[in-house]
Amino acid sequence: MGVVGLGYVGLPLLVSAVRVGFRGVGVDLDPARVEAIGAGRSYLSDLSDEVLRETAGSLRASTGYEALRDCDVVVVCVPTPLKDHDPDLGHIEAAGEGIARQLRPGMLVILESTTYPGTTEEVLRPILETSGLAAGRDFALAYSPERIDPGRGLDHLAKTPKVVGGFTKACGSLAAEFYRTFVHEVHVVSSPREAEMAKLIENTFRHVNIALVNELAFLSRDLDVDLWEAIRAAATKPFGFMPFWPGPGVGGHCIAIDPSYLSWRVGQRTGHRLNFVEHAQEVNARMPGFVAQRVGDALNRQGKPVRGSRILGVGVTYKPDVNDCRESPAIAVLARLAEAGAKVSYHDPYVAELRVGPRTLRSRPLTPEVLGAQDCVVVLTAHSCIDFEQVVESSGLVFDARGVTRGVRRNVVRL
Repeated sequence: MGVVGLGYVGLPLLVSAVRVGFRGVGVDLDPARVEAIGAGRSYLSDLSDEVLRETAGSLRASTGYEALRDCDVVVVCVPTPLKDHDPDLGHIEAAGEGIARQLRPGMLVILESTTYPGTTEEVLRPILETSGLAAGRDFALAYSPERIDPGRGLDHLAKTPKVVGGFTKACGSLAAEFYRTFVHEVHVVSSPREAEMAKLIENTFRHVNIALVNELAFLSRDLDVDLWEAIRAAATKPFGFMPFWPGPGVGGHCIAIDPSYLSWRVGQRTGHRLNFVEHAQEVNARMPGFVAQRVGDALNRQGKPVRGSRILGVGVTYKPDVNDCRESPAIAVLARLAEAGAKVSYHDPYVAELRVGPRTLRSRPLTPEVLGAQDCVVVLTAHSCIDFEQVVESSGLVFDARGVTRGVRRNVVRL
């Protein structure tokens, strides 16, 4: 089995397959990743060095596509970013070109990268067929959206159902049989398009519901309502409700970027705007600025301007208990405060060094002395290893953007 792209999706997938008996080959253009894997050093927070070293002898990594020559299955797990607000499929295209040079009859190629409906058949398939082989006849082609939840570990991958759509029915069946070797449940759909759409529906669902509660966060102060308490109360209903929580914005790839693929595809194919999704994007994009404004308001009530104030951000990753800072709204909040003249610093047990604007910062220890020296401590990511009670007790002013505090606290302001 080969995997192209050894990030948060690709490397756990490859390790999972190796653990059930596959010989694994990983391809990544980053030499540092290839070197780390060869040395048994994991660069992912939810994959330990110990687990990676258990695969020694059965897993190897390379920067060259020729390493895929003997693979029976190749899975593509490369990034799909935005470029000028439009989908950038450059990584998928490059992976397709690399695989096409190694493609042989009987091989199974699966795309897992999140993308818009039609990518597998309209973008990847023609590139692979430059090999002279035909999809569905000489090689199998399928799409299966990744469902990695960073911070949950390898067991979560096995327990999360897989959706698979094949270019032909036989392609789908073959891909399903492959995944069933290490995933408990596989759901097969009619074509790659339904599988591609399923992923965008999942992420857009989260995106718009987070936007709903974030928009309520703009209004809750004027309504004199504790939004966190109200959501917890609503969540006691055992049917017809799922709680979502406000915060400083959305990050990672799934929520921050993926809905844009759906709205772009709708516009391209129909000429219509997906207004609901676009409004959600606007709301969530406003949150870092809103949090920075609320921090400034909290300081003003203590007679302190933002300029010159010492502000410590607690947590800078886009979600708790991972070392992933992709599209992190926490960094955007710190950047806004720094632009306003604040002396910003941060603490994050998963991120030793961080660039905020033109400055490179290093994580500070979360000691009573450091906390007590701040004009404001801003909770931006709720890592489970942080003692937030100690943070509140040792700080003069805390702005809680993640709802880790409860009740009325003299020195706490909640989003």
